[in-house]
Amino acid sequence: MSQKKAQLILEDGSRFSGYSFGADMPTSGEVVFNTAMTGYPESLTDPSYAGQILVITYPLVGNYGVPGFETENGIPLFFESDKIHVKAVAISDYSFKYSHWNATKSLDQWLKEHNVPGVFGVDTREITKIIREHGVMLGKVAIENAPEPAEFFDPNKENLVAQVSIKKSKRYGEGKYNVILVDCGCKYNIIRCLMRRDATVTVVPWDYDFTHMEYDGVMISNGPGDPQMCGATISNIQKAMNVGKPIFGICMGNHLLSIAAGANTYKLKYGHRSHNQPVLKVGANTAYITSQNHGYAVNPEQLDKDWEPYFVNLNDGTNEGIRHKSKPFFSVQFHPEATSGPVDTEFLFDDFIKMMR
Repeated sequence: MSQKKAQLILEDGSRFSGYSFGADMPTSGEVVFNTAMTGYPESLTDPSYAGQILVITYPLVGNYGVPGFETENGIPLFFESDKIHVKAVAISDYSFKYSHWNATKSLDQWLKEHNVPGVFGVDTREITKIIREHGVMLGKVAIENAPEPAEFFDPNKENLVAQVSIKKSKRYGEGKYNVILVDCGCKYNIIRCLMRRDATVTVVPWDYDFTHMEYDGVMISNGPGDPQMCGATISNIQKAMNVGKPIFGICMGNHLLSIAAGANTYKLKYGHRSHNQPVLKVGANTAYITSQNHGYAVNPEQLDKDWEPYFVNLNDGTNEGIRHKSKPFFSVQFHPEATSGPVDTEFLFDDFIKMMR
């Protein structure tokens, strides 16, 4: 285990000293925090974290190791994509020993395999307080005896969706319902949830014009970065709305469906990144606990009269989803497929299937 000294440096000049684990290489990106207690294999492989340095606030990380890469229906059982997407990870206390029935390696080994650096022994509570006060910041990871990154890297200036999206269409399952899944950085559990509900899922690239295909419904996935970068996707969604078949958007999918419907998006101060975000179903007086990971939000006031808010965040009042008043179009900002996180809202996949039925 490497004991090289390492630092997490924020763009305001704050420096947090600790030790290196994972790959001994410097990097830079956008610093965000996640308050989940478990689920680091799923979080690190979530494409929505592309370009970001993830600060995990739960104090002990690594104690249950990393599971094996077994697959089912061509999809890894325990991960949300086929690689780690974060630029780096920062934690308080790293567990050198791991123990779990399906663990095959340590978090340190896994990070090394993917050339992703980690820093442990830093005050993650103080980092989180700074980000909550000042907003999301850029940052660098500097490693002892390695050159410090010359510049801070802002991932939101790049089209991250194009970087993480599938390059060629791929089909999963042989179910009754034909679903087009637009991959903006799709989590694998979206595919799993659809296949469990008798769907054949055709995953297409983020900019692919799927409107000429035969399908029963369209799913727009989660993904990283600024949704305004996805002009091609927005144009295809508008074409699909003219077709009139069911459309279901998740996270980035909520952004893109909302923009296609006439709304704008804006950057949140520090985003929603946890497994315990409460949302209220508008008009139903029903609340759900949700898993979330996004840095942008929708301004629902710009939607025309044919649309209405679907869910609202009970912590800060931000939009958590929209739906069309008469057509089968809806989207949510949170993750009904969860993994890791609560599955309270997985019923939305059932609603989607009913619309196609």
